[in-house]
Amino acid sequence: MEKIITKDGSIAEVEGAEYLHSLRHTASHIMAQAIKHLYGGTDGRQVQLAIGPAIDTGFYYDIDMERKLTDEDLADIEREMKNIVKQNLKLERSVLSRADALKKFSDEGEIYKVELITDLPEDAEISLFTQGDFTDLCAGPHVLSTGKVKAFKLMSIAGAYWRGDEKNKMLQRVYGTAFATKDELQNYLHMLEEAARRDHRKLGKELEIFSLHDEGPGFPFFHPNGMIIQDELLSYWREVHKRYGYQEIKTPIILNRQLWERSGHWDHYKENMYFTKIDELDYAVKPMNCPGSMLVYKSQPHSYRELPLRLAELGIVHRHELSGALHGLFRVRNFTQDDAHIYMTPEQIEGEIQKTIDLFDEVYKTFGLTYKAELSTRPENSMGSDEIWETATAALKKALDNRGLEYIINEGDGAFYGPKIDFHLRDSIGRTWQCGTIQLDMMLPEKFELEYTGEDGQKHRPIMVHRVVYGSIERFIGILIENYAGAFPVWLAPLQIKILPINDSHADFSHELCKKFVGLGFRAEVDDRSEKTGKKIRDAQIKKVPYTIVIGDKEIETGILPVRKHGEKESFDMSIYDFISYVQNKIATREEKY
Repeated sequence: MEKIITKDGSIAEVEGAEYLHSLRHTASHIMAQAIKHLYGGTDGRQVQLAIGPAIDTGFYYDIDMERKLTDEDLADIEREMKNIVKQNLKLERSVLSRADALKKFSDEGEIYKVELITDLPEDAEISLFTQGDFTDLCAGPHVLSTGKVKAFKLMSIAGAYWRGDEKNKMLQRVYGTAFATKDELQNYLHMLEEAARRDHRKLGKELEIFSLHDEGPGFPFFHPNGMIIQDELLSYWREVHKRYGYQEIKTPIILNRQLWERSGHWDHYKENMYFTKIDELDYAVKPMNCPGSMLVYKSQPHSYRELPLRLAELGIVHRHELSGALHGLFRVRNFTQDDAHIYMTPEQIEGEIQKTIDLFDEVYKTFGLTYKAELSTRPENSMGSDEIWETATAALKKALDNRGLEYIINEGDGAFYGPKIDFHLRDSIGRTWQCGTIQLDMMLPEKFELEYTGEDGQKHRPIMVHRVVYGSIERFIGILIENYAGAFPVWLAPLQIKILPINDSHADFSHELCKKFVGLGFRAEVDDRSEKTGKKIRDAQIKKVPYTIVIGDKEIETGILPVRKHGEKESFDMSIYDFISYVQNKIATREEKY
């Protein structure tokens, strides 16, 4: 346990994320103090401070100054920060009236602080934190002294509009990170290096998986290698869903305005949608698949005997994202959502959620991905009554509790039509990605007047679950590229086997061997270029081909193949038929390792 100064000025003992947040908040103040010392001039007025919060990855401070900071300046700021840390200055909280706080920061020329205070109520008490010669407008919390902030690193400089409004002045934002120990900091920096090496945009281009073009910002282009990966993922998806009792459907990409008004998307999601006119009538390109699925359900009568009815769709959806938010395959404007909608009776809710989590477990285990769950509750722009939301949220919570699955509650982050369980996957270097989701919906079936005939012969309203496993095929491919660093398991690898004849006299045998492999369904090719064998081996390694086989006189004579796995320097010998069985088993079991 560590001590912090809380927002009311009291001392509390905390640990984990709460302490780290306070530590990083203090680091932002130390950075602001250092910048004032270095560039503020004799009275400090050449640097004006805006805001400096702690964030999930560290901290930042927005500053206004004529000097344009560079990456070289970060080293100077870090040195001054270390001086402040070494002084072990106590942090002390004080309170001023609104009028006194306005006078203080006005006298110091801190125009951004003045604006922040002006927006507060007349009777507000203004909290300040002081460390040595530096005092900042701040609600806290903080660690007890600057000496606690021993493991930090300044990361980058960016531009940021004051208060996020492009009509306001552009400020300089300095990002940093801080941890409780130097080992934790080093581990984080190593993770960032690994993440840069694994960047799916870089590897996607090098491995010819996908590309992005100015002619379609946010609309990725998949190359032949990318289509192989996508097709394998979809084939596996269909195999699993068939075993779990899903039926696949396909619905149109463009549907009329009345449908989206009925679903609530026109009122609650319009800013994220694309529109067109057909025969002078308004239509929208679908951002979600659920309304189409409900039309399929409603196209014929249903009995309780048919429920639960599981309808799955690999639907292409389009959502408008701001250009600045686009990021490789992680944030795009069109993607394939591996959707499914389950229609059920109220009594079937928990069982279906448990079965859905079983499916998720199986899929994520295939890729070696673990997850943590998050229950998201009612957002501000929701539709429906308090009673419906309470019932739906309680049903999801009960399913999680009865399963014994650990989860956290994310207040106010549910869909506008219902609460949800999100699944955050952990990759090979410890990062988390939000992919799967289970959303319980008692409202859209009401809006679309969905019915089934119950055991009592009366009409009843079904409960609906929206769920995705991959989330987005495109995004999931991006996650897998980074998780595997481009070295896909054999079953997913665009090219599985590369055959390298030493010279022309070995080419015919190599091509016959390749023909045998291809005939068995393997993805294989021959590299018969007039290059040295060493270069061809290196090229295969760069392309991250799982298996490389060099063919010379001995291999032709004995039929024994020297098999070299990606990432390994030594090869191992196998007969042709043993190698075939070996690869077939790796593909059939979808093993991660070669």
